[in-house]
Amino acid sequence: MPAEALLIDGYVDEPACLGVPPYISPYTRTLAGVLHEHELEPRYLTIDQIRTDPQILAAGDTVRVAVMVAGITVPGKYLGGTPATLTEIQQIGTRLRGIVSLLCGPIGFGYAPGGGTKAIRQAVSGYDHLLTGSPPEALDAFLARGGTEGIPDYTRSDPWSISGAAIIRQHPSYPYVMCELETARGCPRSLAGGCSFCTEPFYGPPRYRSIDGITGEVAALARAGARHFRLGRQPDLLVYNSTGGAYPVPRPEQIAELFAGIRASAPDLRTLHIDNINPGTLARHEEASRSALREIIRYHTPGDVAAFGMETADPAVVAANNLKAGADEVMRAIAIVNEEGAIRRNGIPELLPGLNFICGLAGETRETYDMNEQFLSRVLESGLLVRRVNIRQLMAFEGTRAYRENTLGIHTARFKVFKQRVRKEFDLPMLRKVFPLGTVLRGLVIEQQGPVSFGRQMGSYPILAGIPLAIAVRTVLDAIIVDHGMRSVSALPHPIRINELPLSALKWIPGISARQAGKIVAQRPLMNREELRSLAGITPLEDDVSFVTSP
Repeated sequence: MPAEALLIDGYVDEPACLGVPPYISPYTRTLAGVLHEHELEPRYLTIDQIRTDPQILAAGDTVRVAVMVAGITVPGKYLGGTPATLTEIQQIGTRLRGIVSLLCGPIGFGYAPGGGTKAIRQAVSGYDHLLTGSPPEALDAFLARGGTEGIPDYTRSDPWSISGAAIIRQHPSYPYVMCELETARGCPRSLAGGCSFCTEPFYGPPRYRSIDGITGEVAALARAGARHFRLGRQPDLLVYNSTGGAYPVPRPEQIAELFAGIRASAPDLRTLHIDNINPGTLARHEEASRSALREIIRYHTPGDVAAFGMETADPAVVAANNLKAGADEVMRAIAIVNEEGAIRRNGIPELLPGLNFICGLAGETRETYDMNEQFLSRVLESGLLVRRVNIRQLMAFEGTRAYRENTLGIHTARFKVFKQRVRKEFDLPMLRKVFPLGTVLRGLVIEQQGPVSFGRQMGSYPILAGIPLAIAVRTVLDAIIVDHGMRSVSALPHPIRINELPLSALKWIPGISARQAGKIVAQRPLMNREELRSLAGITPLEDDVSFVTSP
């Protein structure tokens, strides 16, 4: 039998409950490619699989090495993929005794259990070696000569991303798994220090992957069955392959070539979304940015989100932390994305901005939260659309200025009030605008079964939908929105099969009371709209009701 390697994935980059559905990172795929190059067959396990069945971790006689990817870079709540805790990381390491065990990933920057704390660099017991720097290059250095540090080098990692692509078939959610694509490392603002909290300047000025390298990886992933892609490993996608200063001018022709190449490499793709966009780029280079956005919209799939690292609306905090854009610039960036992307396709907006706030930065006062609330009120009153607002407490990493200079723990009570107000006073009314009653969410994938089952579309920050039916995990269906929560929606399978839904689900149809639902059940089967109206009157979603009865 061929020699094997365990590849353990304890790393989740985004808050998965409100972020990306089950996904597999570039780290994991390129690590698999390195193992292949060294004639080791990777066996891929997620931390959730190990939690469900710890015995799955048992290494057979053919296993030569175990590699665990771990660490948290973005604090948040999770659904369908919770990152490994420090205790779990150590417990797994202890169970790997007898084989060479390696630890890599963001854990090298330090570990914190969540936001509001410093990420502490510490020795993690149970592992033979901690691989530092770029994980695939570090793993190659170890397997080739016993080294433990990796320097990013796309000329080497691009081939690994191709040879490791087939590892996605071992993901427990395959084929409903988002494949994140890295386009660059480093930040244009690194020479100016970058944002005080960010680890991206550790990599220095941007190093961009070639279009051939990215599209070659996409083609390999498509051959392995991937249909869902997100360009999510870069501080600002708009400036892909751009150079010149802290705020380079976007090159729309490069964006067009990249996206067209991805489409050509995966002609059957179902999702093509983006992640980070610098609002400072949009505000400073409006025309070039508009052209780049149009190219993205030309090739992507709808429901896309441009994540803005706003962080704060307080100009004093912006200045103290060398942030990317002030409140007026972010407002202008929101307007630009709306003007280009708010048009609807398949019932949902093409591309909307998302806002990220970080609390606990240097210079923050109680008045900072007043300014944040005033800014969001201004957005709401403007009529502009924002897909979501993420509010996080600072997770400070050693080596960043925010590790030394911050306001962690000082305004905790005000932070909690701010978060609660945003959820009630901004998120709920905004969600009703972005996803009006009767919006049909196509291709919803059920991720959690229960009396109320939960599912999402594949994409960047898809809306979480609760359906009052027990639906098997991995079921794919269309669903119509019937109500709104602060960060999620309630939905029913579309079309609404009035003659088949249980009484408990009929009561979720807008305009139908519990009493009317009882009448419907007693009189079923209903044959047409007139019969429905005779029992429940005119309901807002009656055009979406089906009177077909399954045999």
